[in-house]
Amino acid sequence: MTSLRSVVLAGGGSAGDIEPALALADALRRIDPDVRITALGTARGLEARLVPARGYDLRLVPAVPLPRRPTLDLLRLPGRVRGAVRSVRAVLDEVEADVVVGFGGYVALPAYLAARRRRTPIVVNEINQRPGLANRIGARLTAFVALGAESIPLPHGRFVGMPLRTAISGLDRVANRDQARAELGLAADGTCLLVSGGSQGARSLNLAASGASVDLGAAGVQVLHVSGPKNTVEVTAVPGGPPYVVLPYVDRMELAYAAADLALCRAGAMTVAELTAVGLPAAYVPLPHGNGEQRLNALPVVNAGGGLLVDDADLSPAWIRDTLLPVLTDDAALGRMTKAAALAGRRDGDTALAELVREATGR
Repeated sequence: MTSLRSVVLAGGGSAGDIEPALALADALRRIDPDVRITALGTARGLEARLVPARGYDLRLVPAVPLPRRPTLDLLRLPGRVRGAVRSVRAVLDEVEADVVVGFGGYVALPAYLAARRRRTPIVVNEINQRPGLANRIGARLTAFVALGAESIPLPHGRFVGMPLRTAISGLDRVANRDQARAELGLAADGTCLLVSGGSQGARSLNLAASGASVDLGAAGVQVLHVSGPKNTVEVTAVPGGPPYVVLPYVDRMELAYAAADLALCRAGAMTVAELTAVGLPAAYVPLPHGNGEQRLNALPVVNAGGGLLVDDADLSPAWIRDTLLPVLTDDAALGRMTKAAALAGRRDGDTALAELVREATGR
């Protein structure tokens, strides 16, 4: 089978676009260590830090923000796109790209258009329940569309799952539990609740969990609370009770997943995919604003029995005491939810996407 020589990845802005791209890059390198990986991005996106840190080549191209509503920016869009397409085309020619894989974001649309003009194969990867404009256009330019969930509405879509870091996809929670709890300052025994509102934290989750600290401690439930770097969380310790550990940030979330028995968290696509991949049930609290996508992310898992769903407005210390605590203290119910969460997940999204990339190029 012929090896790929050069793959260009187009996606940036948010971790939700960048992490799947980097997981694919790692998978392609495992298949062929000599393949050239080039990532496209912008100077202001997270990719400017994350991509070089993982050892991959980043080429900066002009950002093309896509307005969601008719505004004056819409009139400027064609000129911006033309300039960005020229920049991307120059990179594709320089690295002799065999294929362009797009993940959405500001650089994906010009990458798709440049690849189309160059007659370079295109692969679109979509993880969101409501795809953005770039990937909606890209999906019409190729027959190779990878979906992170089966319910995502894009033409030519194939369910491959979410490309995940091997630290997550290869995690054995049971085997790593004792070590993870020791490193995080938790007790080896007892049920553990993980509270996390994402990299910046979430005020509603922080207030609800800290407000329920006495009830959780009295029930023997220890807590690992990732509050966010700019947030302060005050808890009331139960004398002689289990630990309530508050950390501003955890850079190795696989440790947190291994330590926990259930998570209280938002419902971003990456979060849901990671939790189900490792078989960790969760109480999902979708963002109260936006397009309702986070609720759609969590629903298949919740309907399968692998989690709970609570609106942000209904989350409170009382909800944790009356609804979540009975699950945390019922070993049988928690076990059923854990099995259902694992059945809803998929661990091989990175290799499945890598094989689709190879298929798109005839390799």
